[in-house]
Order: sequence, then structure tokens, then C-alpha cells
Amino acid sequence: MSATETPELLDRSATRRAPRAAGLPSYIVHDSFAERDALRSYDPADLLENPNDFGDKYMPDEVTRQHARYMHYAAHRMHTARTPVELARWHRHYLGLRDLIVLGNRKLIYRAVRRRLASPSRIDDMIGDCHIVLIQAVAAYNPWMGIRFSTYAYTCLVRALSRMAQRLSTDWLSRSMSLEAFPDGEPRGRTQPESSAAGQFRIDEFLRDDHPLLTPREKSILAKRFSMGDDPANQTLERVGKALGLSKERVRQVQASALDKLRKVFAAPQPEAA
Repeated sequence: MSATETPELLDRSATRRAPRAAGLPSYIVHDSFAERDALRSYDPADLLENPNDFGDKYMPDEVTRQHARYMHYAAHRMHTARTPVELARWHRHYLGLRDLIVLGNRKLIYRAVRRRLASPSRIDDMIGDCHIVLIQAVAAYNPWMGIRFSTYAYTCLVRALSRMAQRLSTDWLSRSMSLEAFPDGEPRGRTQPESSAAGQFRIDEFLRDDHPLLTPREKSILAKRFSMGDDPANQTLERVGKALGLSKERVRQVQASALDKLRKVFAAPQPEAA
């Protein structure tokens, strides 16, 4: 070993990501998996039968790293299993080790949400989404690279929360956007300007039950498609169609008809203020 080659760098060079296989988790392959005593080195029995209970504390990074190495070995054995029984056994080991890592590091979620929370009313949704992000981070983490899992996972969570906050901001803006913000039937970004003429009309005004311009079906479709009224988020044409018992194409037609009616109203000359 040269003076510049540390064990950490040697470990890193000995890893690679295995090709994906249908129905099986992706994993990191380490050269040690091919050694004769690999099963003894990576036997997860003790970790699964006597799991450490860290309570309200974080799972230490060195413990997380150990569990992750065993987890990737279990995935490797799944890919090389020769019988359904062997596959099922290593699948249980893989899920058990993965869940131990997630539970041991779940406080990272609450830490990230507290620091990045933009909408208290969505905290439960954010925490639920962040659990999925944490599971994905566990599966992608390379424990032989010397990177702390807490640092890697926290970065993944913060990025995911940033994307969630952007979506929530877009949804909030779309509830009060003028029609000119929907030139093609979809909301645009917050940086695109609205004309002063469009500002005199708000789409919300035409969605009231007592407004005669749009039919009830048109109002319902616009409300669902563009996060207006009581609908919390934009819905796809397909989802709206299923909710209303219509085909995706029919929803598109009704939406286009409703937007055309509104554009004609916006295009009409407006009376000057007295």
C-alpha cells in the first residue's frame, strides 16, 4: 500500500453499483462479497436478532455503516439466489436491515422538517414523503465511501423538502392566477408576468355557484385541474376524468371550452371607471 492509499480509498475502488434486475433492489457490490468467508463476515443474524434500541438518539454512523454493508450483501445474495426459499430468506434480511437503518435515523426527518418547514398545515404530508426519501437514501448509500450517512441522508431530505415547498408555492399561486397565466391550459411559473387587464378578472370569480358563464362541469374541472376552490393540488386529466366519470379526452375538451369562454370575456373591452 502506498503512502497515499488509505483503506477508505481502497474500499471505494473495490465497489461498484450492480446492474438492475426486475423485481430486485439495486445495491452496491463490494469485492469482499466474492471471498470464501463472505457469508461469515456479513451474516446478519446477530444484527436482526438483537437489534440495538437507540430510543430517542440517532443510530451512530459507524453502526449505520455496518448495517448498510450487511444490507447490500443481503441484496447481493438475493440476486444470486438459486431457489425461491433462499431468495425469500435474503429478502427478509434485506428488508430487516433496511428498516433498522430507517428507524435508527428517522430523527433526521424531524430535524429537516423543523428547519425547512414552510407550511405547518402540510407537516404530516411532508413527514410521510420524507420517510420515502429516507428509504431511498438508505438503498442508494455506499457505506464503503467514508461518507457519513447522516450527512448524505440529511442532504437528500433538504433537497426533497425544497422541491415540496416549490410545489406548494406553485399550488398556492395557481389558486389566484389570472387567466393569462394559463395560455395553454396549464399554470406557468411565478416569474411570468400578468397583464393589467387580466388582473381585473380573477378565475375564482367565475367558479362561484351563482355565476352563469360556466357550466357546473366546467367549474368542477377547472377547480380540480388548477388547484382552485377546495381542491388542494393540481390533478391530471386522467385523475379528474376518473373522479367525474369522464374520459381523459373529454376532460381536455371541457377544459378547453371553459378556458375559451373565459378568454373571450377577458378579451372584451372593459368599461372605464367613472
